[in-house]
Amino acid sequence: MSLKDLTGEQRRQFIDTQQVYEAWRSANEASVNRYAGSMRWGARHGTDYLLRKTGRSEISLGSRNEQTEATYDAFMEERRENQDRLEGLKVRLEKLAPVNRAMGLGRVPRIAARILHQCDEHHLLGEHLIVVGTNALFAYEALAGVQTQSDLIATGDIDLLYDARQHLSLALKGIRTDGLIGLLRKADQSFTVTHRRGYRATNRDGYLVDLIRPEAKDVFRDRLPASLSDLPDDLEGAAIFGLSWLLNSPKLDAVAIDERGAPVRLVVIDPRSFALHKAWLSARPDREPLKVKRDLEQAKAAATIATQYLRLSFDSQELQALPRALRDLVPQLTAATNNSSPS
Repeated sequence: MSLKDLTGEQRRQFIDTQQVYEAWRSANEASVNRYAGSMRWGARHGTDYLLRKTGRSEISLGSRNEQTEATYDAFMEERRENQDRLEGLKVRLEKLAPVNRAMGLGRVPRIAARILHQCDEHHLLGEHLIVVGTNALFAYEALAGVQTQSDLIATGDIDLLYDARQHLSLALKGIRTDGLIGLLRKADQSFTVTHRRGYRATNRDGYLVDLIRPEAKDVFRDRLPASLSDLPDDLEGAAIFGLSWLLNSPKLDAVAIDERGAPVRLVVIDPRSFALHKAWLSARPDREPLKVKRDLEQAKAAATIATQYLRLSFDSQELQALPRALRDLVPQLTAATNNSSPS
């Protein structure tokens, strides 16, 4: 296992891209929420009223006077300024992208990035869906300013951990209507669910999306929804033992860069939990032999990033929720990270 530190120039470029992207996300959020809809004057019974329309509903903010006129002027001016800011930041990101590619910073596969953008745009990422599996390593790389060897991150799928404990708000009505498969088709129209109410979707290129969820302690009393919608052709999370440990682990938010050179947000589990879970998986007798060595190497990479770069300790109280079967693997991982030599 080897990790390669980013050069000083790469770090500066990476940080610049992340800062511009965070500013863009803030302006975009304001555009979608604070400045959504329209504001106009409307006559009712011979009096002008300030009307605010959002979606299909329109409400009155009061009759025309100095206060409502100031409200109208401020809304129109701030919305224009925000739109100008949004367009300027978009242009800036477009100029950064080819430089990011040339400097070798693009890591996240394009299709994975498109899926993650859709999840983020629909407020699923971090609240209802967590990125687990190999793609989580891109977040750890971004947080530490390193790159792992290519064979550890080569992947043709993405695993999304579904937290059914989180209530789907009315803001996610579109998800209830179109389902997760509808969201995937916004990223790539060729996505289809492999089996009716199955946990896996695939596109024409063979890229896989797996929806997984924790296995209930008592399957007969499991009342949590297995899917984000009631659609008959939507994905239904596969119940897997041990995933509740990951849901209860700390979460990290990171901005990585995709193969196009564009930034992409990921929400992942703590790298220490990732490392321990991967090490535990590798020791299971039912684990596919081809995956065992890769599990161990990914565990070592995540553990090294956690301890040597992010200054995280395996002795932290944050990990006490993990079962002893995982925490007993700490000495093994600690020894492995001490023997590693980042370049």
